[in-house]
Amino acid sequence: MKKTKKPVAIFLIIIVLGLFLATKLLEPKYMTGILEGAMIGEYYDDPTDHNVVFIGDCELYENISPVDLWKEYGINSYVRGSAQQLIWQSYYLAEETIKREHPDVIVFNVLSMQYNNPQSEAYNRMTLDGMRWSDSKIDSIKASMTYEEHFIDYVFPLLRYHSRWSDLGTDDFEYMFHRNKVSFNGYYMRVDSRAPDSVPEGIPKIDYTFGSNAYMYLNMLTKLCKTNNVELILVKAPSLYPVWYNQWDKQMVDYAKANNLTYINFLDHMNDIGLDWSKDTYDGGLHLNLSGAKKLSSYFGKILQEEFKVPDRRGEDKLEKYWSGVIKRYDKEKAKQEKNLELYGSVNGKKK
Repeated sequence: MKKTKKPVAIFLIIIVLGLFLATKLLEPKYMTGILEGAMIGEYYDDPTDHNVVFIGDCELYENISPVDLWKEYGINSYVRGSAQQLIWQSYYLAEETIKREHPDVIVFNVLSMQYNNPQSEAYNRMTLDGMRWSDSKIDSIKASMTYEEHFIDYVFPLLRYHSRWSDLGTDDFEYMFHRNKVSFNGYYMRVDSRAPDSVPEGIPKIDYTFGSNAYMYLNMLTKLCKTNNVELILVKAPSLYPVWYNQWDKQMVDYAKANNLTYINFLDHMNDIGLDWSKDTYDGGLHLNLSGAKKLSSYFGKILQEEFKVPDRRGEDKLEKYWSGVIKRYDKEKAKQEKNLELYGSVNGKKK
């Protein structure tokens, strides 16, 4: 009997190892082109405790620079952002964050309130695949899946990515067991500049009311933060488009007032921030580039420190050591992009 069991056990080990290796090879690496899919997972490599955590879509991870918040104010922060991050995904990221650490402030960008239902598997994957397994990830998957998706595909990614054999490239082999950092505490850097040619007008809507599902998760986020003594700040990042309707803005103003929250629409403060749309955007007004992100970070950092008493932690040995490494990468990437402006402007320019 023992002789029979040993070959079976070896065979099972080989099968499991083969499935593991196939999964590691076939899963998207997000090391070139669409880098955003790698950012959610990078959070777990940060050993520090954050006073401010940003959650939301590209209007945060492209517009707020934690490096500059640290350099100017000593604020230790992280952007847990991802492309088209939906509010239920933001909620479960906040829930997971509070279980792992206890930030003083969570900042949520309200643009995603426009979505009341799941939207896209591709965008779901860029948020969900990077999360570590937990109750928060399980609940986020269930809330996010479109009708065409299956929970089992998230448990066993090979079921979803088995058809990528014909698309495999050098990145898939090079980054099979490791990933390079693509962000700077969640910030996605772009130094190139492209001024707006024109700004699309908003399409009138029959009903501007945010959906019940979106409001449900906003209520859950508000309760989560209040229960755990975390300050929740609602923001609308500055952008020329997509349009942030006045009717949407009023709903957020009213919600903040009713729930004793702070809501900052940075569109109303663009002059104070000092934004110059001829220089501070890399894609015609959809997102800020580095010069714009530095301005917004400087403006918001002052608010965080003066009004919300977020501490200046410069001088703490552990944080100084950590940030010296991040800043070194930051300066290297900035110099690289400045040297290759045409390349970055033509290859990586994309709408999210």
